Amino acid sequence: MNPLDKIQVTLKSGNEKLIFEDQPLNFSLIDFWRWSASDLLSNATRGRFAEFIVATATNIDFKQIRDEWSAYDLETPEGIKVEVKSAAYLQSWLQRKLSTISFSTKAAFVWDYASSKYEEEKRRSADVYVFCLFHHTDKQTADPLNLNQWEFYVLATSKLNTYTRSQHSITLNSLKQLTSCIDYVNLKEEIIEKYNFKLEI
Repeated sequence: MNPLDKIQVTLKSGNEKLIFEDQPLNFSLIDFWRWSASDLLSNATRGRFAEFIVATATNIDFKQIRDEWSAYDLETPEGIKVEVKSAAYLQSWLQRKLSTISFSTKAAFVWDYASSKYEEEKRRSADVYVFCLFHHTDKQTADPLNLNQWEFYVLATSKLNTYTRSQHSITLNSLKQLTSCIDYVNLKEEIIEKYNFKLEI
């Protein structure tokens, strides 16, 4: 057995306590989660939250912990590999104007667990991309938990690969020329449909 092998992470409840000298302190893991992830409009947290939203729509098993090093963000029960990107007009900080919407679409080096090295060529590993836009523009009423304040765009990766204007990012206007906006309730069906489109071409 390799003592430096991959750690098998277990799902936490949030009730786990910090420990010092074998004694539990009055601070729990959920305190850390609240402290570090309550700002759902921050870029980093919003990105993970968008992944969670897509996961809820596609019936992903939440007993399987999110893999930070996976070549794609999610895998549906149907075996569809999904990359999730997010953007928003609003940010937590003071803004002079609403943010311009653009999504990163960069190909990436994939980590090979067998060799513990990155592959030599960049690629897009997912079957489907889901672009999640928090479209609300009023900071006083903005609530990322309200899924009516989000809209979604789904593209087969094969179709995204035909977008030649840029291989690093895509604007909202360009995205609208390639696919239609949908809401949360239609996400699962749209992902399956775009995946089937990928298989047909």
